[in-house]
Amino acid sequence: QVQLVESGGGLVQSGGSLNLSCVASGLTLNHYAIAWFRQAPGKEREGISIISRGDSDTYYTDSVKDRFTIGRDLGRNGVYLQMTGLKPEDTAVYYCRARYYTQFYPIQLLSQMASSGPWGPGTQVTVSS
Repeated sequence: QVQLVESGGGLVQSGGSLNLSCVASGLTLNHYAIAWFRQAPGKEREGISIISRGDSDTYYTDSVKDRFTIGRDLGRNGVYLQMTGLKPEDTAVYYCRARYYTQFYPIQLLSQMASSGPWGPGTQVTVSS
């Protein structure tokens, strides 16, 4: 059974940092594109970052670019999201998703991943002002 488990969320002050993890069981994450999504209270879920197989390509939405870094943790069959310069508007539940692909079109992949089934519990990130 394929399962992705997010962790690492918490409460942090504005300007602080957090490292989120997404660990997989039932599949080898390095064979897939992995994306991070988030959903803030009262808002739609949005894809914020995605990494390709082999780590050759990454994509970030403008709202997190230059503050967040996505990468792979091969030893744990996982993917991380390093978040720095956190702002209150980063407060959200964060989720990860995996998808196999033939060509890496990040925006298209994020759209496909957003509608590819139920979501797990995610990990809550709360940034206080």
